[in-house]
Order: sequence, then C-alpha cells, then structure tokens
Amino acid sequence: MKNRSILNTIYTKSSSRFGRIIVVTGARQTGKTTLVKKIFPHYPYISIEDPVTIGQYKSLTASQWQSIYPHAILDEIQKEPQLVESIKSVYDQFQEPSYILLGSSQIMLLKKIRESLAGRCHIIEMYPLTLPELLTNGWDEEIKPSWFQNLMLNFDTDDLSFLLDKKHTQKIQAFQHYQNFGGYPAISDINIPDKEKFEWLTNYIRTYLERDIRDLAELRNLEPFAKTQKLMAMNTGQLMNNSRIAVEAGVSSKTVQRFIEYMSISYQTLVLQPWSRNPKKRLVKSPKIHFMDTGILRAILQKQGELNGHEFESSIIAEIYKQLKTIDIKVQVYHLRTSDGREVDLLIETEKGYFAFEIKYSQAVRAIDAKHLNNLEDILDKPVLKKIIISNDMDFKEFEKGVTAIPAVKFLT
Repeated sequence: MKNRSILNTIYTKSSSRFGRIIVVTGARQTGKTTLVKKIFPHYPYISIEDPVTIGQYKSLTASQWQSIYPHAILDEIQKEPQLVESIKSVYDQFQEPSYILLGSSQIMLLKKIRESLAGRCHIIEMYPLTLPELLTNGWDEEIKPSWFQNLMLNFDTDDLSFLLDKKHTQKIQAFQHYQNFGGYPAISDINIPDKEKFEWLTNYIRTYLERDIRDLAELRNLEPFAKTQKLMAMNTGQLMNNSRIAVEAGVSSKTVQRFIEYMSISYQTLVLQPWSRNPKKRLVKSPKIHFMDTGILRAILQKQGELNGHEFESSIIAEIYKQLKTIDIKVQVYHLRTSDGREVDLLIETEKGYFAFEIKYSQAVRAIDAKHLNNLEDILDKPVLKKIIISNDMDFKEFEKGVTAIPAVKFLT
C-alpha cells in the first residue's frame, strides 16, 4: 500500500464546519475508494453501480437518509444524479449528516455537482500515484516532497549530486517503474511480474472504453473513439492537429474535438494550452496534448520498448502536473512556441514570475540544449524565476544565462 498526499487534505477538509460533503473525483482505479474507506472506516459504503439496491436508495426521503445513513460513502455518484439532489436535501434540512461522494469523471463536476451542491461541498481531484508516493510503503510512511515540489513551495532546493542521495537506488527503481508502467496503485508492487502489469493496463483500456466512455458519450460504436484515442496517443507531446487526426480516424474535426474533451474530463489526457500574451510576437496558438499516465499510453500503443522523445516529454509533464495538484498551489501551466520554431516545453506561471522547462530524452545534455530558454524575458510579461533542462543525464550542469540541467529522476523524486 502506498501513502497518498491528499489523505490529510481530505481529513482536514472533512473536519471543518464546511466539510460535510466531500467530493473525490478522478480516473478509475486511482484508489479513491480505498483511501476514503481508510479515512472514514465507520461510514457505510454504498455502491451506486449495484442494480439490486440502487432503487431502494433512490426512494429514500431526506428524513430517511438522516435516520438510516447520517454518514455514508457513495461511490460512482455520477451514475445516479437524482441521488445528488437527495444529498442536497439532507444537507439543507439537517445539521449533522456528512457524506463522501466518489466519481470517476469530471462530468459530475460539470453537471449535477456544480448545479446542486455549489457552496455545499469541497471538490478534491485524485490522480495516479506521484513518484514521491510511489516511494512509500505504507499509510504511515512520510511522503517527502520532490526536488520540484520544494522548488515550487520554497523557491529553494538543495543542489547535492544525485549520486550522493541515500535513496539513490530506490528512486531509480521508482522512476523506471513510472516510465514503464505509470502510477496506478494496483500495479505499483514491484513483485508483480511485468507481463501481468502490462495485461492489467490493457484491460484497463478496455474497461475505460466500455464503461467510462459509454457513460460519457453514449456511443453505440466505440471503434471511432478507439481509433482517435490511439492516434492521439501516437501524437502525445505534440501540437494538436484535429483535422489530420479526423482524416486518419475517419470522423469529423468536431468529433475529434469532442473525443478529446471526453479524454480530458475522464482524466486520461492533459491539454496544455499555449502561452500567447505578447501581441508583438508571432506565437503558435495550438495546444499540445499529453497523456496523463505513461502506462496507459503504452497500453494504448501496445508498446513495451523505450519511450521516444515526445513520450518522455509527456511522462515528465504529466508527473509535474500531478505533483502540482498534490501541493495545491495556484499556478497556470502552458507551453510556448513561436512561429520561427522556438519552443519551451513547459511554462509554470506564478504570481511572481515563470519557471521555464526544456525536456530532453538525452543522456548527455549540452549547452545547445539551452538555446530555447535563453532571452525568454524578451517574450514573457513577468520575470523568469528559473530555467531548467530536465533529462536522463545523471549530472547537474550549469549553463550560461542561468540555465540549470537536472536529472529527471532527481527532479521528480
């Protein structure tokens, strides 16, 4: 079992006077149910997917909920929006009841939750395991923030060589597991054979298509979506070209856009928007797509070899995004590309300025790899606080104009 950063967040919010309804949402199999059962062991667990009992729960009045289930965990709540109205009624009529609502899609946030429970609930998103979480071996083991998280929280870090890190071996193993199989808890045990991990991921894709996508899109024929999904996986880490994908998938551009939205609201992809705030510069305004889990990406592509450069970029950006979410700081993320080909893989905007990142698959970073990070101040509207190259090069390096090269495994663990 791995510890989760949001455990304390959920517990703290539920203990406040305004925490009587907690909504935990995220992709299927990220460990939502296991986590809330750990935090609330005395709460009855109600599965909305049980066809035998769901009718009984839907028939309960607010008074009956108050009497029979003053506290409860309701799983897959998005499948029965009527129950959201019931929980709202209980909340409004009684002071004591408290509920934990679980769902595997942001669709619940876009519809009933926002409409009915606005101002009545805390919404918490849960992602696959981050690398600091992968390094734990139990609920009680401390999750130590990564080099990157320390940078974002304190604007300061230690610059010790990764080779001197006492957990060097463990961090290498965790990083290799993440690159090969992603961060889903069910396959995080190093003792599970690689073949079984890959089979689990393949079955996950099938379940995702047959359950989540059918729920979201009400599609009778899943083949066009599956084709689009695979084409998007083949283009992870690259600029989105809906027209080209549409031709190859045999659907319209609007359908591709709709499918991309489904993948995003079901936590499978991150659409990274372009930074375009400088009207004096010719900037590319197309977003980039990144798959949120490397293991899922591999399963879609049925790929077990080395990652290519774009796939590596997606794996790093997805992990950065998840780690930002777990420390809950207010930032914006972008990519930047000019019309003459200059690009920055990731910009993180804070109130004080930007952190700029170049991501290289290379094991030997050179000064030329820093070229796109130089003179960013001429484009951006705030100071550049840090310029970093993240790569497979195991040495820290300092280049001109304040560019630092950091090993990816050190940066993210």
